Amino acid sequence: MNTSDVKAIPAPRAKRAAVRFGRPPKELAGEVDARILDAARRVFLQRGFEGASIDEIAEVARSGKRTIYARFEDKRALFTEVVTRDILRIAEFKTKPPTGVTIEERLTNAAATLLHWGFDPDRIGLMRLAIAEANRFPDLAAGVNQRARELSTELGADLLRELTRSDQLGSLPAFAPEHLATTARLFLDIIAVPMLLRALFVVDLKTLDPEIDAHVARGVTFFLAACRNGGVEGRQE
Repeated sequence: MNTSDVKAIPAPRAKRAAVRFGRPPKELAGEVDARILDAARRVFLQRGFEGASIDEIAEVARSGKRTIYARFEDKRALFTEVVTRDILRIAEFKTKPPTGVTIEERLTNAAATLLHWGFDPDRIGLMRLAIAEANRFPDLAAGVNQRARELSTELGADLLRELTRSDQLGSLPAFAPEHLATTARLFLDIIAVPMLLRALFVVDLKTLDPEIDAHVARGVTFFLAACRNGGVEGRQE
């Protein structure tokens, strides 16, 4: 796995400052959980699953092992939560109203923004790690794949619904409420999936940046032509 994009983790100090144990106040519990998960994410990205240790995660999180074990049964449970949390962040994607005179331009700008956001080096690195550990975590791999598809489909449907609301394209059968989820999935399979596969195998993600806009523009043209000619009408996922 490439570690060039992952911030180096300092070697553990010989002596650690005293750590206060026990349950934190309720209002701080979420902050503690987030700090532990952020630290675990860094360590897993740097060391891999096998190379990571609870000791180092505790050091990076400025926490105690007892605090971590009070929340996560073991390293496997912590890894599962880190990967799951990262996938759920798909729902956090927000973008300003896309600019453009035509629906093609607005959809192209929105899709390009989504891909640039999604191809964060750490996010892709964690996906690579989850794939590499699929044999060790088969339920996690299957669950993450399913949840990622569900969340991305919801995101795609919301995007298409918003962009076609004030355009005559919205009157086409492909954008009817009963077809919108299927249409969104096809849109993502055309636009996002090919570039995601590229990203998983490219060492330097920055080399993909110049390709994203051109790829999205071609994909949007193809997608809208299919919608306008009934290519996705009535298809079931």
